[in-house]
Amino acid sequence: MGNRLSKIYTRTGDNGTTGLGDGARVPKDHARIEALGAVDELNSAIGVALTHAMPDTMREILTSVQHELFDLGGELCIPNSCTIADQHVARLERILDQLNQDLPPLREFILPGGSPAAAACHAARTVCRRAERRITTLARAEPINPVGASYLNRLSDLLFVMARAMNALAGVTDTLWRHERP
Repeated sequence: MGNRLSKIYTRTGDNGTTGLGDGARVPKDHARIEALGAVDELNSAIGVALTHAMPDTMREILTSVQHELFDLGGELCIPNSCTIADQHVARLERILDQLNQDLPPLREFILPGGSPAAAACHAARTVCRRAERRITTLARAEPINPVGASYLNRLSDLLFVMARAMNALAGVTDTLWRHERP
């Protein structure tokens, strides 16, 4: 790929609009841009999680997810495009099942936290849920690929299970939510 961004600033957005991949201009607070921005935030949150120590297999999973989130962002940037497919959701489900099989069953809610890597995965999970909400809002206003929302739904589950797995690997016990407190 050649030099695509020879100049970072263009001044074209100074009036409160931004360009989509198809050349259309929309307000910067348009539902499509909100969804795209939330996916970008999620990708950054996963990038922060990757700065922590974790097994190579989990690092590879999260790096792959980052690439897929970039694809999803491209899909949101170009109306009527589809890059995220059912196979991406199925892959997340396989990984989820594999990671979850070694964890003790949950009988209570857990509080976000634990090891630094687990806490970063919990934080990324909450950003993922926000991205899912923004895509849901967009889907009510415009037709979009519905698989993107399914992908984010499964990804938030994966980030939760990864947080639990990272705590287990670090020898850190998940903190159970106590519904009855003194």
